[in-house]
Amino acid sequence: MRKQLDPRIPILINNNVKKNNRSFIVLVGDKGRDQIVNLHFLLSQARVSARPSVLWCYKKELGFTSHRKKREAKIKRDVKSGRREPNEQNPFEIFVTVTDIRYTYYKESHKILGNTYGMCVLQDFEAITPNLLARTIETVEGGGLVVLLLKTMSSLRQLYNMTMDVHARYRTASHDAVTPRFNERFILSLGSCDDCLFLDDELNVLPISRGKDISPVSDDELPKPQTKELKELAESLAETKPADALVPLAKTVDQAQAILTFIDAISSKTLSSTVSLTAARGRGKSAALVRTPENLKTLFEFIFKGMDALGYEEHLDYDIMQSTNPEWGKAIVRVNVFKGHRQTIQYIQPEDAHVLGQAELVIIDEAAAIPLPLVRNLIGPYLVFLASTINGYEGTGRSLSLKLIQQLRESTRSTPSAPPNTVSKDDAAPAPTKKKVAAAPASVKTRSLREVKLSTPIRYGAGDKIEKWLNQLLCLDCTSTAPSAAAQAQGTPHPSTCPLFRVSRDTLFSYHPASELFLQRMMSLYVSSHYKNQPNDLQLLSDAPAHELFVLLPPIKDDERYLPEPIVVLQVALEGGIRRGVGQEELRKGVVGGEGGDGDDRNWRSGGDLIPWIVSSQFQEASFGRRLSGARIVRIAVSPDYASMGYGSRAVQALSQFYSGELYDYTKDHGPEDTPMQQDDVAPGTSLLTESAPTIRNVSSMPPLLQRLEEVKPQTLDWLGVSYGLTGQLLRFWKRAGYVPIYIRQTTSDLTGEHTCVMIKSLNTGESGSEWVVEFAKDFRRRFLSLLSFPRFRDWTSVTALSVLEAVESGVKKAGQTSAPTDALTAGDLAHHLTPYDIKRLESYANNMLDFHVIMDMMPTIAAMYFAGKFGAKGDRDEAEKGVKLSAAQSAILLALGLQRKTIEDVERELSLPVSQALALFNKVIRKICKRISDVRKENIVATATDLPAETARIALAAPGEVVREMEEELDEAAEEEDRKRRREMISALDLKKFAINDAALEGVEIGARGIVSVKVGKESGQKRKADAEDAPQHKDKSKPKRPSKKAKQ
Repeated sequence: MRKQLDPRIPILINNNVKKNNRSFIVLVGDKGRDQIVNLHFLLSQARVSARPSVLWCYKKELGFTSHRKKREAKIKRDVKSGRREPNEQNPFEIFVTVTDIRYTYYKESHKILGNTYGMCVLQDFEAITPNLLARTIETVEGGGLVVLLLKTMSSLRQLYNMTMDVHARYRTASHDAVTPRFNERFILSLGSCDDCLFLDDELNVLPISRGKDISPVSDDELPKPQTKELKELAESLAETKPADALVPLAKTVDQAQAILTFIDAISSKTLSSTVSLTAARGRGKSAALVRTPENLKTLFEFIFKGMDALGYEEHLDYDIMQSTNPEWGKAIVRVNVFKGHRQTIQYIQPEDAHVLGQAELVIIDEAAAIPLPLVRNLIGPYLVFLASTINGYEGTGRSLSLKLIQQLRESTRSTPSAPPNTVSKDDAAPAPTKKKVAAAPASVKTRSLREVKLSTPIRYGAGDKIEKWLNQLLCLDCTSTAPSAAAQAQGTPHPSTCPLFRVSRDTLFSYHPASELFLQRMMSLYVSSHYKNQPNDLQLLSDAPAHELFVLLPPIKDDERYLPEPIVVLQVALEGGIRRGVGQEELRKGVVGGEGGDGDDRNWRSGGDLIPWIVSSQFQEASFGRRLSGARIVRIAVSPDYASMGYGSRAVQALSQFYSGELYDYTKDHGPEDTPMQQDDVAPGTSLLTESAPTIRNVSSMPPLLQRLEEVKPQTLDWLGVSYGLTGQLLRFWKRAGYVPIYIRQTTSDLTGEHTCVMIKSLNTGESGSEWVVEFAKDFRRRFLSLLSFPRFRDWTSVTALSVLEAVESGVKKAGQTSAPTDALTAGDLAHHLTPYDIKRLESYANNMLDFHVIMDMMPTIAAMYFAGKFGAKGDRDEAEKGVKLSAAQSAILLALGLQRKTIEDVERELSLPVSQALALFNKVIRKICKRISDVRKENIVATATDLPAETARIALAAPGEVVREMEEELDEAAEEEDRKRRREMISALDLKKFAINDAALEGVEIGARGIVSVKVGKESGQKRKADAEDAPQHKDKSKPKRPSKKAKQ
């Protein structure tokens, strides 16, 4: 049966073909597939070019066979069975047979990147995600058509409550009620798009269509192409080689300027330069210059166009090589050019950076889709052209623009004295090894950077309303949102005066104009301050039942009428409260893999509860997720204008106070609690589809967009946690906020090359409430100390590893606990880890009697004991002073040499210390440790021998210096006593009577004038003296003989 076609349908298609814009049609009904034929026919009639190709995307079941032979066999069976006439022609079968259609699963839609189609068909609405929308719609060229197929329904409001496939990933063990807010906003936004029509399966225009009042556009209203300026540019380069042949191939002035920039970089004398080309989708980046070979179609197509323009001929001047890999589908991967001299254009995988040793030019297409560490490795001593999409399905390209390009900008103005592998203070990420540094040349610091941006679209005309609708729906172009005048005048208020508000997601995603403006500003903070963005994050933010939103706003006055500008945006996921038996079941099945993801909701577990599952698997504590509930801070986005001013810390502090119950006044009546809004059910017999259109909800029926925390009753939580990519700056931030690390992933993230770190903070006050955090932190520290010598953590700088250990120690101290008596070193521990020979070697090195290589075998043991708190003294504060206290530099040296097992040369490079100075600090470390070991041994002697004399106990407990001095004095005294004893024995052995003087001889002694005494000796006495003199040994007197006196001669 024939019927009159609504004229607004061909008018819409014809207008957009003239304007080179795209059209969007939503077909509602189970028979909508049959109308694809008519829509494709109208598109073919409106276009002068060839029959448009079709991209057909579906979930699992296509609903018909796409195989030609199978389709013919089915027709023969139907004719033979009598279900079909022999000459019956089915328009849909003819359409499928004669049209170039590419069928693709949604899960394989990444293979279509870089291709262009005239029409795109999207079926299975429940499987569509924001990523898929951006990925598929952007492949349609100007004048093309996008068709969305929906099932039969009585009202489009039924889509509001439709369960999407992605919702299964948003449900958790304790939050399983999903509110599909994104669907409502999606339908309402489509209804407000001027180039979109809602049709039923009989091509009747539905009332929701904004384009129902469309009228034909005249030729005078068509935009004028900017061909004059491009033509003048081409004429000015008529005598310039090779620009005179390449510039005329450009479609826009932006693309021509990019080509000239590339030519200038290639013709320059230096090869150490980088050209960055950034643009939105469809601006001609690949043509002016791809992750996979099947997406290289556009790139090689324009390479061959350029060769043709330069007069190259295939087989004579160049050869084409196709891939033999069946997965790549005979894609072109290499072009050998041998005109003039040999050149090669070769595609390589991003992981194969080691083959670029002889390259002169490296082109990186869609660099934002390549992990950041791989892009860094691809930059070397050659020309580098970077092309990246700044917004869209590739993750908005913020990773590239925020990190890599910023580093390249800084390198162009950096001082030449800086070492090539110096790690900055704010980004103390794990440093690469010596081999990896060699792979990524140090010449990056002297590279020049040129930035080129493309703004004029090529794939479709300027002012495309489908692009505008998609950017608004997915907040892809939210970076262009200008702050309000009042926001610019608010200045920078003190963080303590800024309140934190909870955001009602029901109101935020209601598509109200005020809510849309606030949403765009919130997402602009996400994009500008975080690099792991993708369109799917918006649906997670709107539909996930366990997520909540908070914003930090400047002080608001009661009479203000403008919408405040958010300073900080916090996204929180409620976790824990897992039902009994679920944890054991998941652990038993092995669902929770210790290294299965990169620390976010997308890779760890479809059901969320990231931190409870990590604790359950890492510490085998299945009751943690069941007994304790908490909240994980998924994202904290701070406005770049307010960065590093304390606003982020203020937001985290206010969030902790809110969940601790410090802000809510339980004595007041705050009214009924807010409940998730439910959509109105539609009776099966109504015909609202053709009679009415879904509209934005009434403002009075929605909760307030911003709710003060003093008026919101918080859930009872036990902890707050966070999971992030570990950098020095972020570690210091969360450490200051009181969070303690309990887990660091051993493998790096594929996107950023960073290790995922999980930190946690107890909300229960008192030592008993924080005891479990302390136990987890101590166990993590013990395991982390053992892992530091393994390849992944050995590549870290010692400063980063030391910061992690200090964060653990700081968290333990804030919990009100210090090293327990069992943690302190005992004589038993000392005898278990070190032998007496080891202690002697340490003492000899401390006294500068040995080289440091002699004691290196003991460094892993000593370093592990020190960082585990073994060398701290137990007891009161006076006793604690006896513990080993090292400076930051000494701790870093001990950690690098002992735990990471690096060489002293590695320490010199990391800490910028000469080897001699590093060894001097290391010697001081060993001296302090030897002193502590000596104290432990003496304390053990006193404790085990209680019957020692008081003097001996005093000497045993004396300081080591005093003991040495007293021992030397005692030895000297003993030696002197022994010498005196020997002298007394010698003297007593002599016969001293022969030296005796007769007392009678002393009578009458006269003293002469010269002082000579004359003694009168008797005859007997004289004879005796004479005999004794003869017997006595003769000693030669060296002195001058005395002259006899005159009286003696007489």
